[in-house]
Amino acid sequence: MAVTKELFGKTQKGEEIYAYHIANSKGVETVILNYGCTIKNVFVPTKDGKKVDVVLGYDTAEAYFDNDCFLGATVGPTANRIACARYSIDGKEFKLPVNDGPNNLHTDMEIGFHKRIWDAKEGDNCVEFTLKAADGDMGFSGNRVFTLTYTLDEDNNLELHYHATSDAKTLINMTNHVYFNLGGHNSGSILDHELTLNASRFTPVIDRAAIPTGELAEVAGTVFDFTNAKEIGQDINADVEQLQCVGGYDHNFCVDGEEGVLRQAAFAKSPKSGITLKCLTTLPGIQLYVGNFLKSKVGKENTEYKPRDGFCLETQFYPNSVNQKGFPDPIFGPDREYDCVTVYQFN
Repeated sequence: MAVTKELFGKTQKGEEIYAYHIANSKGVETVILNYGCTIKNVFVPTKDGKKVDVVLGYDTAEAYFDNDCFLGATVGPTANRIACARYSIDGKEFKLPVNDGPNNLHTDMEIGFHKRIWDAKEGDNCVEFTLKAADGDMGFSGNRVFTLTYTLDEDNNLELHYHATSDAKTLINMTNHVYFNLGGHNSGSILDHELTLNASRFTPVIDRAAIPTGELAEVAGTVFDFTNAKEIGQDINADVEQLQCVGGYDHNFCVDGEEGVLRQAAFAKSPKSGITLKCLTTLPGIQLYVGNFLKSKVGKENTEYKPRDGFCLETQFYPNSVNQKGFPDPIFGPDREYDCVTVYQFN
């Protein structure tokens, strides 16, 4: 195996954007950009031997400069929602951009980690990306060093290994916002995909602002029960307030098992291609988002992406954990380094 790179374009500041290709002998290949540490492509062979790209994205660097739907983007230093766009650490209040109603979503739409050039170091079957953030950057404390290493092995495992250090206590809750369509990025709706989630509980939200109530609700007997495989579209239009207030599934599920231990969080299959995706993580939560508000945009190969043409499995700490007593702790610092792993396995 080997890593190759090619010039993909330049930022508006003239910084060079590179596309890094990692391929294995099984026909699986991923392409990662140093701009936003973005997953641009994942090529996987189908049951008929045809190779398809199973993630949504764009063909040009310029298209990623907007990317308001976060296609393939690494979101940080904090993903998902924070109530009232503020939080406290040891009595000191920190304020974030108010960019989602009265709340904060995905840190900063314009200068978040998904809009920055990461340093890259190539390995035999991996690329390690590094980004430094100074104390006060975007309102966060601590001089921090973030690394995200993408590794593709011969078992078709695409591993994302996140690590960060900080010289002060700070909030970290990163994720990757890649949209999957296992039938191929240009194959239309994902509502026919079968999905299983290793999650017996989820975090209900208050209203369309999608801030969790603080409850850990059982999924058994509800439309949120994916403990046995079912089509994503089976219950998505049910007359259930939790679905209607956010346009479908856009909820955090509590991954069963011990936090910090790599375990299966999700399994999905496309009936069109026969391609399956297994997601494993060490993190406590996974956000199932099925592209309810995916805007009609022209993506790769002149494909017009529409709502529910892709689904996200965003591994994470629970939304608003920093403000919610009883939720997993997303505060890190000199005595607690941030270190977690997510794996996407394709077959």
